Amino acid sequence: MASSESPQPTFMDDTAAAKQKAFMDDTAAAKQKAIDDWLPITSSRNAKWWYSAFHNVTAMVGAGVLSLPYAMAELGWGPGIAILTLSWIITFYTLWQMVEMHEIVPGKRFDRYHELGQYAFGEKLGLWIVVPQQVIVEVGTDIVYMVTGGKSLQKFHNVVCPNCQPIRTSYFIMIFASVHFVISHLPNFNSISGVSLAAAVMSLTYSTIAWVTSLQKGVQPDVDYSYKSKTSSGVMFDFFSGMGEVAFAFAGHNVVLEIQATIPSTPETPSKGPMWKGVIVAYIIVALCYFPVAIIGYYVFGNAVNDNVLITLEKPAWLIAAANLFVVIHVIGSYQIYAMPVFDMLETLLVKSMKFNPSFTLRLITRSAYVDMHCSWFVFDDSITHWWVKINHHFSQKLQIILVNADDEDEDDDYSIRSLRFE
Repeated sequence: MASSESPQPTFMDDTAAAKQKAFMDDTAAAKQKAIDDWLPITSSRNAKWWYSAFHNVTAMVGAGVLSLPYAMAELGWGPGIAILTLSWIITFYTLWQMVEMHEIVPGKRFDRYHELGQYAFGEKLGLWIVVPQQVIVEVGTDIVYMVTGGKSLQKFHNVVCPNCQPIRTSYFIMIFASVHFVISHLPNFNSISGVSLAAAVMSLTYSTIAWVTSLQKGVQPDVDYSYKSKTSSGVMFDFFSGMGEVAFAFAGHNVVLEIQATIPSTPETPSKGPMWKGVIVAYIIVALCYFPVAIIGYYVFGNAVNDNVLITLEKPAWLIAAANLFVVIHVIGSYQIYAMPVFDMLETLLVKSMKFNPSFTLRLITRSAYVDMHCSWFVFDDSITHWWVKINHHFSQKLQIILVNADDEDEDDDYSIRSLRFE
């Protein structure tokens, strides 16, 4: 009679299962490594300490430096210098904290901001806390840079050719965006190092032009250092507005971890060493850009300074044109620095969650759509505004209300609408 007992697993079966599991784990690890080697943040880790320096300068020193004299006019001498100094010290300290936390867990690197958030708050909650804020800041900053680049290009055109036919701002934004349709396809942070270096040099250059030209212009005869607003509520509003402008000028922390991720790291020489060296150099450059522009610009023009000190300067025309061109070059680099983490998020979502194959075509479509989103919105908005103004102007000319003197001679000052005529 045959036995009804089931056969027991043998040692050979266990060995085969273990080998199969190990093979599957190795395959999954190899696939994950291939994806990491393709994604922009983790694909290249051979950056030097000076990459950290100019990446951080490009991320922090934006066109906002040119509004610092205006912020000083809103804050006043004492509060203005105090807030500017405290902002420099506090952001320097918090940046040091970010550098230290990049490898706070031995053997692990937090290459992205949301990874540190997930470690602090949990896998799901960390994503919901960090990612929306980071996306808002980075996409919002890119929108600001798209407008700033277009307007600075327009200012350059108007200064160089004052008698030329006026061109709408949206066209200059399109010209500025066309540059990004090309360089946005550079794969990672290290590949845009040349663009970032040029941007960092330009930021120091136009900042120097702003304060040196102001100093040469000399203190204006009617300079006034009193608050711009004369009411207590207006002074308070201007004060908070000035604080916001200073805070905007000291942005850049939300890409620190991604910049540090490009630096090689070993247990003997962790990445925080070269990263911190680059940060120190970057903050010295930040101080050289910010404090002279803010203090000298306000000292020369007082509360009559514009929200862009280059507009207040006006002359010499060739120097103002050059400064605006330098701003354009700088914001090209800044746009890319803030866009790269967004590209990484989008490509991670597409490849890891939606299972697309990593490819040049996927990258081309994703990044082109991102740039096009910024450009198209402003072109559409400007076009609607342009045609709305033309339509209103057209009908205001067609509609004529004719006022005539009333027939009653006893009421000489009495006017009435006699006719409403469309011509």
